[in-house]
Amino acid sequence: MPDTSLLALYGGTFDPIHYGHLKSVEALARLVKLKSVTIMPNNVPPHRPQPKASSEQRKEMIELAIAGNPLFILDDRELTRTTPSWTVETLELLRAELGPKQPLAFIIGQDSLLSLHRWHRWETLLTLCHLLVTQRPGYPLTMETPEQQAWLAQNVTDSVETLHQQPAGKVFLAQTPLYDISATTIRHRLENNQPCDDLLPPDVLAFILQHGLYR
Repeated sequence: MPDTSLLALYGGTFDPIHYGHLKSVEALARLVKLKSVTIMPNNVPPHRPQPKASSEQRKEMIELAIAGNPLFILDDRELTRTTPSWTVETLELLRAELGPKQPLAFIIGQDSLLSLHRWHRWETLLTLCHLLVTQRPGYPLTMETPEQQAWLAQNVTDSVETLHQQPAGKVFLAQTPLYDISATTIRHRLENNQPCDDLLPPDVLAFILQHGLYR
């Protein structure tokens, strides 16, 4: 029989990838019983400043960060695009590849959940996948408007089994540890020659220093 366990996708700029990304998703994987997580860096994020590191450099930093960790897989398809990376379009392509029955999830942080209504065709997302939400420090746990809160209440689940049995349609609010680490903080520290050893994997930091990134 084919393996139809829940597939999870983790998108982002990863400029650079750091422990806030890795450790929160590792905790999520344990909670949701994920066999693997596919990291998919985006090339041209539509609604945020452009990455400081090149696509190739961000890809290399991810490869260094996940080397030897069997949980993570890298999918670099978005880095070959020259157009903006709309999450919904990538998920439509994946859904077409996987078929209608494969359980599929997209991992986001609490900050992204709160701004989800600003995403391109956001109403379509739950027709394509589940949303797995990791906690982020400093962000409220309720949506901005009663309408958005009602949408969340209608779609939220605390059942891991449901995530593995249904192909899409649910929001899972994961009780993951809070990691107060951001790529912005790391870039600021590097600009000011401050240490970052506790914020990202040693091989990633060595790569950044070797290539003079974020200076």
